[in-house]
Amino acid sequence: MHIGCPKEIKPQEFRVGLTPVAAREAVAHGHDVTVETGAGVGAGFPDEDYLAVGAKIAGTATEIFAAVDLIVKVKEPQAAERKMLREGQVLFTYLHLAPDPDQTHDLIASGCTAIAYETVTDASGGLPLLAPMSEVAGKLAPQVGAWTLQKANGGRGVLMGGVPGVGPAKVVIIGGGVVGTHAARVAAGMGAEVTVLDRSLPRMRYLDDVFGAVFRTRYASAGNTAELVAEADMVVGAVLIPGAAAPKLVTRAQLSEMKPGAAIVDVAIDQGGCFETSKPTTHEDPIYEVDGIMHYCVANMPGAVARTSTIALGNATMPFLIALADKGWKQACEDDPHLLEGLNVHAGKLTNYAVGKALEIDVLSPALALKV
Repeated sequence: MHIGCPKEIKPQEFRVGLTPVAAREAVAHGHDVTVETGAGVGAGFPDEDYLAVGAKIAGTATEIFAAVDLIVKVKEPQAAERKMLREGQVLFTYLHLAPDPDQTHDLIASGCTAIAYETVTDASGGLPLLAPMSEVAGKLAPQVGAWTLQKANGGRGVLMGGVPGVGPAKVVIIGGGVVGTHAARVAAGMGAEVTVLDRSLPRMRYLDDVFGAVFRTRYASAGNTAELVAEADMVVGAVLIPGAAAPKLVTRAQLSEMKPGAAIVDVAIDQGGCFETSKPTTHEDPIYEVDGIMHYCVANMPGAVARTSTIALGNATMPFLIALADKGWKQACEDDPHLLEGLNVHAGKLTNYAVGKALEIDVLSPALALKV
């Protein structure tokens, strides 16, 4: 199979979909690999690294989209890229379709087969291709939130860990999954007073058992959420419903109850965000203010630490990539029902029920899509 990796064109996205290690593996399995020139530079992988493992370098993305069978990327295809997709071509990347009807309709119209990293599952019910970036984003959230809290950036001017005689920042994290757990660990490590809100009692028991007094947990009722958000210096949105749009858990009206200059970090912005006032931003212009509250809503947070993120993502995606290339997407998905969960679009049909519900589009069962 011919595998292609174009350079990411989303603003300030420095990651690359294929590492030299993964390219070497694919070449060793007998596949052709073509990488767009400069695609890996932002993550510290020059063209020479790919050439050294047997990959070819193409001058433009147009050449890659025209020639290859399997496109591997990091972020969702941008409008210009979607125009180059064709029937029978396989796209393997993050998609986040639920809050993005334009992308969804374009992928359906292209006739391509699109497999989304974020909906591939594993035997334990986890999301193995989303988890590495959730870990990165979770660890980044307190870091960027602390920067947003600085007075020069419009924040309250509160130091995360305080100093002797001055209390630490109060940090509330909505969601106790992968993002929330890593955010809580880092924020607590910075000396902040941290509370994690979640609706799963087993998850809260797990967090209490593992982390003890490092941070606190509270049940995520509407009342508890409103009370803690009003008291917080920083709120991190870390809620995920696989494939679906994120629920709006903090309303604009609640902003008036927050402390002026408090910071919101919405890690769920890829799925539409979990604050009513959230809108996607970029690393170039990451924060904005609504009603005195500073919002950090960068839609590709892990891109800020591109090398770490690229290697972590490459480690997770490589076995699935090789399976798709070795077997073809249909056989790979027949053999692995967890990979089949990643199928979002095929041959002009939407194949993910959560996306279909969010966008009110009819859905073809992934199992039936295998027969098309």
